[in-house]
Amino acid sequence: MSGLLRRVTPAELNGNRPASFGPDEAKVAADIVEAVRNGGEPALRSHAQEFGDIDEGRPLTVDREDLRAAFEGLDSATRETLTRVHRRIESFARAQREGLSDLTISIDGGQAGHRWIPVGSVGAYAPGGRYPLPSSVLMTVTPARVSGVTSVWVASPRPSQLTLAASWVAGADGLLAVGGAQAIAALAFGTVTPSCDLIVGPGNKWVTAAKKHLYGEVGIDGLAGPSEILVIADEHANAALVAADLLAQAEHDVDAIPALITTSPELADRVDTELEAQLADLPTADVARSALDNGVCVIVESLTRAAGVSDNLAPEHLAIHAVDPRAVAMQVRNYGSIFVGGAAAEAFADYGAGPNHVLPTGGGARFSGGLSVLTFLKASTWLAVDSPEPLIEDTARMARLEGLEAHARAALGRSRSG
Repeated sequence: MSGLLRRVTPAELNGNRPASFGPDEAKVAADIVEAVRNGGEPALRSHAQEFGDIDEGRPLTVDREDLRAAFEGLDSATRETLTRVHRRIESFARAQREGLSDLTISIDGGQAGHRWIPVGSVGAYAPGGRYPLPSSVLMTVTPARVSGVTSVWVASPRPSQLTLAASWVAGADGLLAVGGAQAIAALAFGTVTPSCDLIVGPGNKWVTAAKKHLYGEVGIDGLAGPSEILVIADEHANAALVAADLLAQAEHDVDAIPALITTSPELADRVDTELEAQLADLPTADVARSALDNGVCVIVESLTRAAGVSDNLAPEHLAIHAVDPRAVAMQVRNYGSIFVGGAAAEAFADYGAGPNHVLPTGGGARFSGGLSVLTFLKASTWLAVDSPEPLIEDTARMARLEGLEAHARAALGRSRSG
């Protein structure tokens, strides 16, 4: 049976990683970043107006009082929803932070350890395109505040009232009403906001290219690509829920990548049928159907094989629809976030069940996790020596083996006998 999800082999599934951006976007973003670096606020305003971020004469920033006014202008049900979702995200972030301890151990001659120290200032980007995402504001600003970051500014082009209100609820100091590469540059250089040590949050290709261009001058959380979901399903999975999870990511963007690995050809056919049925009355069907052109389905002989294929792909979102989903979950290690069982809708995490929705894409889950309090903290080490004698000889010997005599002398100078 032919369907919306193209049948492919495991090798074909793992061979189609789209780049976060191409050379054209890289050049445009770099040119904009350097223009803002050299031209300051006038260059920022010029690019913001050129790309439709703001109208001529409008302020580039929104202060905290105006963020509060946006929140207070919402109806009570919406205010309560934002507050409740923020509370869940904050609770999860606080539990993560409380699980991190400073370290002190005894070493030869003294003590050593590390401290978890928050970065000083953060810029949090929130997309403002087809679907403004106030949820991304809550997801980025909240863990930064829980981590102890002193200054947090949001950047979002033509921010909606919801985006402004979410910035207030999450605790942002203000909002830069600019998007694209020009916003990333302004956050990095402190053009009209405090300069940022770290810039986080998802964005389009030009945002991602600008973050990469500036990496090293500022920290970044990662390079965002198209949204991805991989569903692992056995023959007992509910095809309607599998299709719903696939569509929930497909409606993000025409470049989104929905994928299914299943042990059951019959389940794959049922999912195709469900996709068609659910698209029939989906308001975002045009976008979702285009994204399903990127969609694929792999038939495998076992859930163990499915877990191996998944680890090679390292998907952003991994949903497991199986009789024993926890057993499958224990077999995988490369994913941005995992959703264990048919009841655990990926959409729950998108909207504040607790875990963050800013996650690695494009195989980045092989070497990094999603945004969390850890993103905003540095494990900075320290050394205190009371009795240097046990360290002196080895330090001097190692230094001389490497030809670094000043190192050796610095160690020998601590000798009581010397």
